Amino acid sequence: MNFGGNIKYNPLDKPNLKPAMLANRLKTILKLFSKNNSEDYWLDKAEQVLTECIKFCRLYNNGYVTFLELHKLITIPDYYTSKISLMHSKFLSGKLSSSNVHDLLSSIEFFEKEFNNLDTRTSSILKSEITRITGTFISDYEIQNTFCPTKEELNFFGFEEMIEKGKIIVLNMNIAEYKNLSKIIAAYLKLDFQTEVMARLAKHENSIRSVCFISDEYHEYVTDTDADFFAQSREAKCINIVATQSYTSLLNSINNQYTVKVIIQNLINKFWFRTDDTFTIEDAQKQLGKEDKQKFSKSISESSKDPKIISLSSIFSYDKPNFSESLNEYTQYDFIFDTNFFTQRLNTFSCLAFLSTGKSIIPPQKIDLTPYFIIDKDM
Repeated sequence: MNFGGNIKYNPLDKPNLKPAMLANRLKTILKLFSKNNSEDYWLDKAEQVLTECIKFCRLYNNGYVTFLELHKLITIPDYYTSKISLMHSKFLSGKLSSSNVHDLLSSIEFFEKEFNNLDTRTSSILKSEITRITGTFISDYEIQNTFCPTKEELNFFGFEEMIEKGKIIVLNMNIAEYKNLSKIIAAYLKLDFQTEVMARLAKHENSIRSVCFISDEYHEYVTDTDADFFAQSREAKCINIVATQSYTSLLNSINNQYTVKVIIQNLINKFWFRTDDTFTIEDAQKQLGKEDKQKFSKSISESSKDPKIISLSSIFSYDKPNFSESLNEYTQYDFIFDTNFFTQRLNTFSCLAFLSTGKSIIPPQKIDLTPYFIIDKDM
């Protein structure tokens, strides 16, 4: 999947999800761009605004929501007013159900009694938070054309059919060129995939197809919801394969050490490559455990009788000096792999493997890997 191609995908076209759940997804993605926990208040308020916008958009746009529509509702006051006039006509003509009327009244009350009455500073901050995600989709024609298509143009509807047919979906987007957009789409696709995988458990199917989630540079797309998914996904027969620069990179993205630890401990099989990151090394050492190690110490001592000092040179003079040397061997309970092993003894294309057979743990050991480009040459 990439933009500018034949695939048309609207991340917000999820009619089976409640507006609040859809808005919570967007808040989760916004956290990728919010390193400071003090911003949680604004993210919570942004989630509330997005919930009402999604609810209102579904009413006037026949249940279809796009980032373009949300952006207009947030940034153009006259746009909201024009849609209110449209909904007023629908109401008078009796085209709205009881649930539609309830949603319409709650949205109007929120916008006209709360959102539109916010002071300039608060309103600007909320708009800034929301447009960080909506603005990404409307700033470029090809991006908007790919991810904000009309309902008739849609040809990718999510993962349910893809999983049923055993298809592979690849996101092809250069993070260096489209940093924010790639983060948003990758994180959203991941959340969409996770929701569909877990929904299979509720269907109580006798035979569930095994699925696989693979992510390189995982720290760019990690969210705190991954902790719960990794803990439960094994029951849904989901294999998770992720690669990251270090554990600190994960911590830098979600800013919660406990969540990072939950994610790490739910990934059973691990390959540690050479690293200088102390957080990664210390966590790996603790998981791999300790053992009794033989240690040796050597000491040399010197003694003499009647030491004298030569006044002219200020040098000591000894009579009959004695030297002694002692060697001691003792046992010390220490980490199986020391810090130097991770920082110096792991060469390129070698790693420390911690693997499970499904029933037991294979003793941790250093293994050498063969790069794919070497395999191709040999063939």
